[in-house]
Amino acid sequence: MKPSGDKASGFQWLLLISVFIVATCGLIYELVAGTLASYLLGDSVTQFSTIIGTYLFAMGIGSYLSRFMKNHLLSWFISIELLVGMVGGFSAGILFVVFEQVVYFRVILYTLVILTGTLVGLELPLLMRILKDRIEFSDLVSRIFTFDYIGALFASLLFPLLFIPYLGLLRTSFFFGFLNVVVAWIVAYRFQYEIRSYSRLKWSAIVCLLFLAAGFIASEKLTAFAESLTYPDKVVYAKSSPYQRIVLTKSQMDWRLFLNGNLQFSSADEYRYHEALIHPGLSRLNHPEKVLVLGGGDGMAVREILKYPTLKSITLVDLDKAMTDLFQSNTTLARLNSNSLASGKVKVINTDAFVWIRESKEHFDFIVVDFPDPSNYSLGKLYTVSFYRELQRLLNTTGCLVVQSTSPYVACKSFWIVDETLKYTGLYTEPYHCYVPSFGEWGFVMASKKPLVNNYHFPNGLRFLNEETARQMKVFPPDMIVRGSPHNTLNNQVLVNTFEKEWAYYTR
Repeated sequence: MKPSGDKASGFQWLLLISVFIVATCGLIYELVAGTLASYLLGDSVTQFSTIIGTYLFAMGIGSYLSRFMKNHLLSWFISIELLVGMVGGFSAGILFVVFEQVVYFRVILYTLVILTGTLVGLELPLLMRILKDRIEFSDLVSRIFTFDYIGALFASLLFPLLFIPYLGLLRTSFFFGFLNVVVAWIVAYRFQYEIRSYSRLKWSAIVCLLFLAAGFIASEKLTAFAESLTYPDKVVYAKSSPYQRIVLTKSQMDWRLFLNGNLQFSSADEYRYHEALIHPGLSRLNHPEKVLVLGGGDGMAVREILKYPTLKSITLVDLDKAMTDLFQSNTTLARLNSNSLASGKVKVINTDAFVWIRESKEHFDFIVVDFPDPSNYSLGKLYTVSFYRELQRLLNTTGCLVVQSTSPYVACKSFWIVDETLKYTGLYTEPYHCYVPSFGEWGFVMASKKPLVNNYHFPNGLRFLNEETARQMKVFPPDMIVRGSPHNTLNNQVLVNTFEKEWAYYTR
């Protein structure tokens, strides 16, 4: 029997709002899985591509399976909503905990993606069949897909802008699982006289809500537990920014910074890396005044640059405001970088470096490129001919730039691709390397419009670098030399592909 009048209208709107929430939650689970896989496995392009493809394929399976549900469609819909809420809500927590505990992590990851996608794929056809006798077919299709697409837009906009910065991955996952179950409970309550097993569904919803609420409340403890399994030292700070997972650990010996699980520095030996990054180039310039630092949001490179009294301004461009704020506001971390980011000579800009350099009209005596390794395509664009040509435009004729260029021992081919890419833009290059205990052998490439003279004028107080070590850093043994390297472009991204293969071989 069809409902009529206000009752019919209320029925329709309740289920259409359910479509909106189903679409929003479904896309959120997809984004959570992709983001978490990027944090844990690296290469965001590959992770998002494979997870989105798998998720959509699983939704197709769910749509096909819905044809076998013949009767009691509202009961089926409510049951599936409960399952989606539990599986999607707990997925991030499960993946965080098992990452370091199982060998076949990807099997669990894609099993959860397929299960969630299949359940979400069941929901939309069921809703269409529930509504088909209550709404004209043309109106039904247009309304269903309108609410579906609006929900997807809502999720895609608010996920990076609101949910990840303020809730984090686990709480976001639990929150939307909770939302799925609330929808199931409201639908069950509203139509309790039209569905079978109302009491069972009601109490199932209540139990699910309690579990998800407990997970939401305990998410910080769950994250801390998962990260305690991942990192050998005590985790003293952890935060998910819109761009990365920032984790600080502390032991009796040192502080360590990890971004998306990758070590960025150890306070025990970071001075070796940062002295090698800055002084072989900057010390050879005659009265440098303006410096540009790209990346380096921890302020360590800026600390070294401020040792030169002729400097008038340092512009630091780092994408992640969470990083620069942390290393300005935290007393211990500000002490590590000698409070460099608070200097009156330093201007901090939080934006995409690729966009910023293309728009900048300034010129600099010294440019520091201190980005993470080219482990994915979004980072790989910062190691391309296009990027280096823009840097060349900003570089004064008598100045130089330096690029951190990964390990010339572990990723030998990758290192020399960076060198060749800089040469391809017409710059003179000086590759060099040094040993940093936390990382092993590490490489840099210096580049300039004219060959630099070898007159070093190092500031006082350096712990590692002097003229002798500076000369030694330019010497490469045979097992760290590759000839005939290609150059890296936006079109081919050969560096990212090479880097992945070299580090995969080393870490397997």
